[in-house]
Amino acid sequence: MPSVAVKLYSVFFKLLLRRRLQSRLQSLSSDQSSTTSATSFGVSSRPEESTAPPNPSFASDGVATKDIHIDPLTSLSIRIFLPDPSRLSVSTPPVRRNSFPSHPHPVAPSPPSDPNNRRASFDVTAAYTGYLPTSDPRKRVGSRRLPVIIQFHGGAFVMGSSDSAANDLFCRRIAKLCEAIVIAVGYRLAPESQYPAAFDDGFKVINWIAKQANLAGFGKSVGSMDPFGASMVEPWLAAHADPSRCVLLGVSCGANIADYVARKFVDSRNLIDPVRVVAQVLMYPFFIGTAPTQSELKLANSYFYDKQMCILAWKLVLPENEFSLDHPAANPLVPDRGPPLKCMPPTLTVVAEHDWMKDRGIAYSEALRKVNVDAPVLEYKDTVHEFATLDILLKTPQAQACAEDVAIWVKKYISIRGHELSY
Repeated sequence: MPSVAVKLYSVFFKLLLRRRLQSRLQSLSSDQSSTTSATSFGVSSRPEESTAPPNPSFASDGVATKDIHIDPLTSLSIRIFLPDPSRLSVSTPPVRRNSFPSHPHPVAPSPPSDPNNRRASFDVTAAYTGYLPTSDPRKRVGSRRLPVIIQFHGGAFVMGSSDSAANDLFCRRIAKLCEAIVIAVGYRLAPESQYPAAFDDGFKVINWIAKQANLAGFGKSVGSMDPFGASMVEPWLAAHADPSRCVLLGVSCGANIADYVARKFVDSRNLIDPVRVVAQVLMYPFFIGTAPTQSELKLANSYFYDKQMCILAWKLVLPENEFSLDHPAANPLVPDRGPPLKCMPPTLTVVAEHDWMKDRGIAYSEALRKVNVDAPVLEYKDTVHEFATLDILLKTPQAQACAEDVAIWVKKYISIRGHELSY
């Protein structure tokens, strides 16, 4: 059973969450018009939640971070987590056909003494004060291409952020263990932005990564870019990322977004070259449905997120005319929810013993296995929903073990041996 401290914290957490959800639901009901007008831009964080500032230099844990607002029309933002290449394994994979250029060279810049010459140089590392590639190719550890993990945080769609203190620590842990660049997505929150805003934001990030790869490749091929084009290139990704090895990782409600993005990617993968989604990880997914499962009947009033509060959250997420517990965003096994499950990428599902939502995650995994998709389930004893990502639980042995187990499985699909195609 969970410890006494966890039980007490759960009571406090649920009281606070219920108050926030009810307050936002009342606001949504009383002023639907103002909510609708704010939908386009929206918010991606809450002022009452603690955040961790970005650190563009490698911290003591060997991970550098930066925040980027990638969509001028909405509040969509990302935080990039870059592990120090000098601390990673020494093996250097060959450059893949669909990756960013291996070591983008700067175009000869204008002489410093000529202030009137404003020709932009394509120096993708200019803004990076942490690691810089060496001039000796034999020592250029930066030429190693790192896989990309796109992470979606939890928070019942109404809270949490890509730069929250807990999410920052979790993503740092994953970046180091998986030896990968982690892109944490700051999607728009409900009720300011209802479905499909957060889900569309996830797919926008996929398109943004593809655009970055194409810009970097274009800059290398032509040897120079105009000032606007050069300013659009993200140097960390251009110097280090391999978009042909992308993994989607969703936490709680973020797992719903990850699965949506995976499905949409399967439907349009030929249009997002060179991005390839090779696997996804669903951590205690926020799935629900009309017909109750055994875990829902037994654990409906469980720790942190009980069933009634989750239903309240879905009322904030889904437009009133679309509300249903069997909505495709909520229930992954409703009929006619495309594409066919056999087309989905390998999917690891993590569930907690004392989580009322666990049966639906297990059922989804079983449905994937029936059509020969690699879809194992990891269930952790004496654990609760968000046991590996909630601030108070991040340093527990179960949280650390879960991150290590996830890394072991993910590395099967981001290694360079034989995984050239997406699923």
